[in-house]
Amino acid sequence: MGLMGGDGWGWGMGGLQMVLFWGVIIVALVLAVKWIASSNAGSRGSTALETLKERYARGEIDKDEFEQRKRDLGG
Repeated sequence: MGLMGGDGWGWGMGGLQMVLFWGVIIVALVLAVKWIASSNAGSRGSTALETLKERYARGEIDKDEFEQRKRDLGG
């Protein structure tokens, strides 16, 4: 009936290991979501530039507007 045995406390080492296990799982999921979100954020800029190029090619915008918007996008 010691502190490590779990008989008196209801936790024991198994309970601590379970909490640590789920803590690691949750942290890993949070990091994965952040990584996916940041990798998608980088692709949005290229998509916007591609859309701008398509609009210019279709004649929807003139060269001056194309160049200005391209600078605004950082391209």
